[in-house]
Amino acid sequence: MTLTKIDQLVDARGLACPMPIVKAAQAMKGLASGQVLEVLATDAGAVRDFQAWSRSTGNLLIEMTEEAGTYRFLLQRK
Repeated sequence: MTLTKIDQLVDARGLACPMPIVKAAQAMKGLASGQVLEVLATDAGAVRDFQAWSRSTGNLLIEMTEEAGTYRFLLQRK
């Protein structure tokens, strides 16, 4: 198992669409190319949203998991 260094965490649990993406986009602006953002969300729509956001921005969606209703996304800044 490879461990990924997390450079910043955004806890968007309890926030409805589009706020998890908005918070992630704001945080991503402060990261350097190659750094990794971890986002936690409870909105099931975030799965679709982060996939689309990753494609449209060019930021890499490294990992996406779900456990007990919490979705975890690892995104790498392009």
